[in-house]
Amino acid sequence: MRLLIIRHGDPDYEKDSLTEKGWREAALLAERISKLEVAAFYVSPLGRARDTASLTLKKMNREAVECDWLKEFPTRINRPDMAGARKTLAWDWLPQDWTGEEAYFCREEWADTEVMREGGVGLEYRKVTGSFDGLLARHGYVREGKIYRAERPNRDTIVFFCHFGLECVLLSHLMNVSPMILWHHTCAAPATVTTVVTEERRQGKASFRMGAFGDISHFYIAGEEPSFAARFCETYDSEERHD
Repeated sequence: MRLLIIRHGDPDYEKDSLTEKGWREAALLAERISKLEVAAFYVSPLGRARDTASLTLKKMNREAVECDWLKEFPTRINRPDMAGARKTLAWDWLPQDWTGEEAYFCREEWADTEVMREGGVGLEYRKVTGSFDGLLARHGYVREGKIYRAERPNRDTIVFFCHFGLECVLLSHLMNVSPMILWHHTCAAPATVTTVVTEERRQGKASFRMGAFGDISHFYIAGEEPSFAARFCETYDSEERHD
């Protein structure tokens, strides 16, 4: 089975839709995805993801199943370096301020740290990944420990339209690693495609391998520059977002 995890196009967060550039990105994405044979589409309920999906679905005369758990990973934390400030999203925390605590790198311990416990992050993580596993089971792959039982092995392509933070949660679950590593050390630009495929070297046993992360080849083909919206600040002397 092949999973395509797609981040929404360049966002207009105020309107929960897409910018003009985001709509162009969604159109280029639709050209790419419409060439594929897709077994099922799933989409976040948030506008920017639904709008991104809409061009692909219209082009293919298809519909997507809307899944509440595919919305952007919503939990917020009190960052220790910003005492008294408004809570921030769980991944909006500078690496120099959390990497000193080894637990954040551990799959079994990251959610049990004081900061994550207070934000209920682990509970939401388990809710999302449990829903994800339920969906995979309906497609024939049942989670058993850290791998999957292939009850109905298939070569279907399943497409998810969602969000960067949520994408990292799904990937961390498939890869059995802490999401902190992906949240802070990867960058999936808007309207890009991450490809994950099953590997079944023993009958009935499946794991997932990532063949491409945040692929932007459909932009290069069309001469469209990828958005900067996936990133914060390349160098401190820029006008991009700082702390």
